[in-house]
Amino acid sequence: MAPTSYQPPTRGDWDSRATYSQTAESTLRIHQTPVSKVLAGKSGEICTIGPDQTILDAVQIMRDKRIGALLVTNENGDLLGVLSERDIVRKMADIPGRTLAQKVSALMAVDYVSCSPEDNLVMVLQTMTDKRTRHMPVMEGGRLTGIITIGDVVHFRLKELEYDMLKMKQMIVG
Repeated sequence: MAPTSYQPPTRGDWDSRATYSQTAESTLRIHQTPVSKVLAGKSGEICTIGPDQTILDAVQIMRDKRIGALLVTNENGDLLGVLSERDIVRKMADIPGRTLAQKVSALMAVDYVSCSPEDNLVMVLQTMTDKRTRHMPVMEGGRLTGIITIGDVVHFRLKELEYDMLKMKQMIVG
């Protein structure tokens, strides 16, 4: 049963040259989306920790902020490394009972990969997948400007799909 607002098409309603399928813009949007667009939807807070703080400090920050990684910076704000939950869990398995007292610098990953705000989101996701990392620092001009996570990208993409679905419903219903 058609909705009451539905009116069947009449002669002349359709232009034979027009297409109503998904546009190239909407199909390619995810391929052209820059990292900056995802960062714009975030709070802007960058959670960092110093290299001389303890793993216990890091774990407490991660718990309180409900995050899975911290960016390790010096007093000038220069990025030194990334400390993730995964790094901590691995070390806890290696040296049980002695991990929390260690310094962040002992566990942080110094061979991290980063991206810039202008980088293509699909390429960043591919890099995250290839390098098996869930957190990527965003750098601009050698300075830390944010962090992007797999969760951020999934959330962003779900919002885009929701918007596209709404547009299609509006196009169908009128």
